[in-house]
Amino acid sequence: MIRDRRRRDAFAAEAASARLAFARGDLDEAFRRLERAHVLGQPWAGPHSWTHWMMLRVGWRRRDAREVRGQILRLAAGGALSWLGWLPSGNTGGANVSAVLPMALPPDLEELCR
Repeated sequence: MIRDRRRRDAFAAEAASARLAFARGDLDEAFRRLERAHVLGQPWAGPHSWTHWMMLRVGWRRRDAREVRGQILRLAAGGALSWLGWLPSGNTGGANVSAVLPMALPPDLEELCR
């Protein structure tokens, strides 16, 4: 369970960085951090849903209709999929990728996510 604690801590760090970037209006950095938070937070319904909520907010600020639509759909299903354990490993969660597509894990997150 040490790895689980380290993964939750890593999620919290990425989430904090995303919040700061969002607050200062750096939407590209916020989204990049949210993608990493998504990879880390997928196993837990609350963190998983939070990343989609924040991605929706970034999409709204960018006036990106595709991202807003995609995140609304992901918000509707993401938490339930976490509870069911059906998660495509490494998926970054943005509307620019299929919600069911497994993706390569970032090398620095591999150990935490296996």
